Amino acid sequence: MKAQLTLSRRELLLSVPALAVASRLLAQSGGTLKIRALNHLTIGVADVKRSVDFYQGLFGMPIQARQGTTIVLRIGNGPQFLAIGPAGANVAPSITHYCVTIEDFNVDRVLSVLAAHGVTKAEATGGGMSGGPMKVRVRMRGPESGGAPGGTPELYVGDPDGVVVQLQDPKYAGGAGALGEIVKVEAAPSKGLIALKDLSHFTVFATDSERSNKFYHDIFGTGIRSYQGPTAPTVAIGSTVQFVMFTGGGGGGARAGAPPAPPRPANINHVSFNMDNFKPDEVTKALESYGIKPRESQTGAVPPLRHYISMRMENRGGAKDGTPELYFTDPDGILVQIQDTSYCGGGGFLGNLCPPV
Repeated sequence: MKAQLTLSRRELLLSVPALAVASRLLAQSGGTLKIRALNHLTIGVADVKRSVDFYQGLFGMPIQARQGTTIVLRIGNGPQFLAIGPAGANVAPSITHYCVTIEDFNVDRVLSVLAAHGVTKAEATGGGMSGGPMKVRVRMRGPESGGAPGGTPELYVGDPDGVVVQLQDPKYAGGAGALGEIVKVEAAPSKGLIALKDLSHFTVFATDSERSNKFYHDIFGTGIRSYQGPTAPTVAIGSTVQFVMFTGGGGGGARAGAPPAPPRPANINHVSFNMDNFKPDEVTKALESYGIKPRESQTGAVPPLRHYISMRMENRGGAKDGTPELYFTDPDGILVQIQDTSYCGGGGFLGNLCPPV
C-alpha cells in the first residue's frame, strides 16, 4: 500500500502549473518594498508666498498641484516636486519629510510588509505625521486638499528616529486621482536662473546611522551607492544615482579622554537637487545675482540667503583635489545643495565615480 501524499498550501502553490501564481502571492506576503526613486520633499516655511516666489524666481518651477495651503512646485519634467506649506505657529521652518516611490504600490501590501519588519500602524492622533518612530499612518487626502473624491492614500513612515519618509506610487505627483497622478500645471512667471533636472539626495542626521542604514536595507533591500569615508555609506535609491545618507550619532569629545559628544537631534539636514552641465562658478554667479551672498563664516549656523562650496576630499570619498559641493540657504535658512546630474556622492570632480550597486 502506498503512503498517502499530503501537500501543504505552499507546496501546492509551488507545484506546476501553479508556480507563477505562487511566486506572485508569496512575494506579496512579505519580503521587501522595492524603491524606484526619490519623489518629493515638503518644507514648512514662515511665509508660503515668499518661499514660492523665491523658488520659482530662482528655478523657474511651475506649480504642479495645490493641496490646500500647500503649493506643489514641479522639479524638472516631474512628477518629482517640492511642496511648500506653512510651518505653523511656533514651529521652526524645516524639511518636514521626503518621499520615495515603490513598485507595486498597494496600501494593504505596504502595511503588511512594514508590519513584518516591526513598523505598526498608528492608531492615535499624536506623534506627528507618521505617529512616531517605527509607526506608519495612512492619510486619505480629499478634494479639499487637492485629492481624489474618495481620498488619495498617502503613507507616512517614521524610521527608528521618527524621521518621516512617505511611500507612494511611481506616478505620484501630489495631485488628484487614486495615485495622486492627476495634475493641472500652472506655468511659472519666469524662466528662472537655474534649470533643475531632478532630486539628487537627502542627508539625514540620525542618532544611530548604522541602525538607520539597516532599517532601509531590511525593509527596502537597498544597497550602497557610495562611501563618503570608511564608515560613511550612502543608501542607494533606485537604479540611477540617487541616494539617502544617514550621518551622526555622536563622536569623540573635544579633548582626549573626554566623554563622547551627544548625538545631534535627528532631522533631515538638507536636500540636493541636480542639474545638467554643473559648473560651480556659474551657479555661484547665478545665486549672487539673485541676492544670495557668500557665507561670512566657515563655522557655526548659516544665515538665510547665503551660499558656500565645500570641497570633499579623498578621505571622504572625493577627488584628490576635492569634489566641489555647492550649498545655499533659502529665505528661512533651509539648506539646499546643487550638483551635477551624474553626481552619486562618489569621487571625481563631479562626484560621479561610484561602485556598482
